Amino acid sequence: MSKISMITLGIADLQRSIKFYRDGLGFPLRSEHDNEVAFFEMPGTWLALYLHDELAKDACVDGAGSGFRAFALAHNVASKEEVEVFLDMARAAGATITKPAVDASWGGYTGYFADPDGFLWEVAWNPHFDLA
Repeated sequence: MSKISMITLGIADLQRSIKFYRDGLGFPLRSEHDNEVAFFEMPGTWLALYLHDELAKDACVDGAGSGFRAFALAHNVASKEEVEVFLDMARAAGATITKPAVDASWGGYTGYFADPDGFLWEVAWNPHFDLA
């Protein structure tokens, strides 16, 4: 049985988010359906963008709420330089850099950005991970 892990973000504007992730960050768009949901295929997992209110309805929860969402996504790269390149790409695509890249206490190099809907992404180089 094949399996796919998927992360789904409830977003406000599908076309804006597609542009950010596809055109700005270079994530490969797999498909888009009914101007409501889009899927990006990434190694090991997929990213889904789903209209916020529709996702809340699908999960049977109230869509109201704001502030820190108590989680962050991560994108791991192979070098310190790639952290800077990816953060620059995110900024150019419309992200807000919330933490410029710095040497981390655990030996890596990491920074954070928020996408157009405020979802936090960590961009990290971890010398203890083999990304091959």
